[in-house]
Amino acid sequence: MQHDLIYDVGLHRGEDTQFYLAKGFRVVAIDANAELCAEASARFAPEVASGRLKILNIAVSAQAGEATFFRNAKRSEWGTIDPLWAERNRLKGSASTCAVVQAATLADLTREFGVPYYAKIDIEGLDLVALGSLGDAPARPKYVSVESEKVSFQALEAEFELLRKLGYDRFKVVAQHEVPRQRVPSPPREGQYCEHVFVRGASGLFGEEAPGNWVTADAALEAYRPIFARYRLIGDAPDWRTRILRPLARAIGVGAGWYDTHARLADG
Repeated sequence: MQHDLIYDVGLHRGEDTQFYLAKGFRVVAIDANAELCAEASARFAPEVASGRLKILNIAVSAQAGEATFFRNAKRSEWGTIDPLWAERNRLKGSASTCAVVQAATLADLTREFGVPYYAKIDIEGLDLVALGSLGDAPARPKYVSVESEKVSFQALEAEFELLRKLGYDRFKVVAQHEVPRQRVPSPPREGQYCEHVFVRGASGLFGEEAPGNWVTADAALEAYRPIFARYRLIGDAPDWRTRILRPLARAIGVGAGWYDTHARLADG
């Protein structure tokens, strides 16, 4: 493991990469969207030139080779190589255009660029595929985060089973809709201190700085139960209650939010 290295899997507009660089880390940033990679290359040109940042215009997949990337024109964060996810987007009124991109597994990337201290994984529909490929990596990151399941509690349990299988035994449930309220702690508990304001859509603090206490998988799943109750009422699940209540909830400014699961590798 390289303690000064972070993988930003799902670079998007560089919201997270900017923070990791400011914290003093080297970054490998990955995105299948060529336009977003070009935008980040220009924005972070000094860091790319110095070698502190590598930007990879590839898709993370279950196997190396080529993949079809569905680029979403209306919502750039909805770009995906998962055709089911692209179909979901189409049904929501946001169709995609297709492009063939190179693909690699996270395990392949760790062998080429090193095992990171932390891996942020946020790639629409493929978080668990990317996470699972770490099973073939030479070592695991000390910390990982994934965007958690929002529809099926059984699928959420499968996420935790995979994390435990990979050797992660402590977890935090982090409200992503509250990330703009996060403040970087001083003195720092990860990297160096920096002043930073998180924008909506950023992944926020990580590792020992992520909000909340580290808990067991069972405790984290219990924390998700009331969250899933809100999802069923006003979230994304195709439920009659959702269809009736969500417009009313949004009208008064109430939302179900969304959450990331942060995981820490077991000691030893």
